[in-house]
Amino acid sequence: MTKIIDGKQISSQIKEELRDRVSALRSRGVEITLAVIIVGEDPASKVYVNNKKKACEFIGIRSLSYELPETTTEEELLQLIQDLNGRTDVNGILVQLPVPKHIDEQKIIHAIDPKKDVDGFHTQNVGSLCVGQKGFVSCTPAGIIQLLRRSDISIAGKECVVIGRSNIVGKPMALLMLQENATVTVCHSRTENLKEVCKRADILIVAIGKPRMITAEYVKEGAVVIDVGIHRDENNKLCGDVNYEDVAPHCSAITPVPGGVGPMTIAMLMNNCVSSVEA
Repeated sequence: MTKIIDGKQISSQIKEELRDRVSALRSRGVEITLAVIIVGEDPASKVYVNNKKKACEFIGIRSLSYELPETTTEEELLQLIQDLNGRTDVNGILVQLPVPKHIDEQKIIHAIDPKKDVDGFHTQNVGSLCVGQKGFVSCTPAGIIQLLRRSDISIAGKECVVIGRSNIVGKPMALLMLQENATVTVCHSRTENLKEVCKRADILIVAIGKPRMITAEYVKEGAVVIDVGIHRDENNKLCGDVNYEDVAPHCSAITPVPGGVGPMTIAMLMNNCVSSVEA
C-alpha cells in the first residue's frame, strides 16, 4: 500500500510548533519581523506572498509588505534592501522571485544581509551548507528533509537520486541528503541513461520543471518519490513533474501535487524567521 506523504498536515504541525516558540520568545519581549518585497504584478508571486503573510499572522510574526511597481529600478530596490538591512527591528528579508528582467536577480540576492537571508539563497549561506556550518538553508530542500523525517522514512545509507541541479532546489537538496548520510546522484538535462540512473534510487527527488515527465519506467519498485514540480496542465489542473497516477502504485511513499512539498516551503521559511532570533 503506497503511503501518501501529506505536506499539508506536516506543515501544519511545524507551524503549530513555531507558534509555541514565537509565544515563548514574545514572553521574553522578543518580536520577530519579516519584510517581504514583491516587484511587479506576477499573479503566482502575489499568491505566494499572500500565503506567506497568512503564515506570519498564524505564527505570530510581524510582516512588512513592500509591493513595488514593475517600473521600480534596480537602484531603488537595492536602496530598500540596504535600508532594511540596517533596521534592528527587521529579522528577515525576502525578495519574491522572479524580479522583472531589468533587475539583476543575483545582485539582489547578494545585497541581502546573510543574517537576514531567510530564503537561504545568499552565497554565504550556501557556502555554510556546503561545509556543514550553521546558516539559513533554502526552504524547499529543508522542507523535503522534514517530510522524510516526519514520515519515518530513513535516509542514511539509502541511494538518492535528485533530478535537477538548480541553485534553489537541486544543489542544496543533494548537500542536505549527503548530510543525512545518503549516497547521492544528481541528474540533469545532459545525463545519459536517465531512466536507468533513476531506477537505482531508493529515494527519488524530482525538480526537473517538466509536467508529468517522470513515469513508472523511471521508478524502482518500492522507492520513495518526492515531486517538487508544480504546473497547470491543459485542463488548468495542478500537476507535478511526476505522472502521479502512473508512478504511485509502484512506490512505498509519494508526495501529491498539490499538498506535498509546496506547503513545506512556507513552513520552513517561517522556521528560518524564528531561528534568526533564536541564534
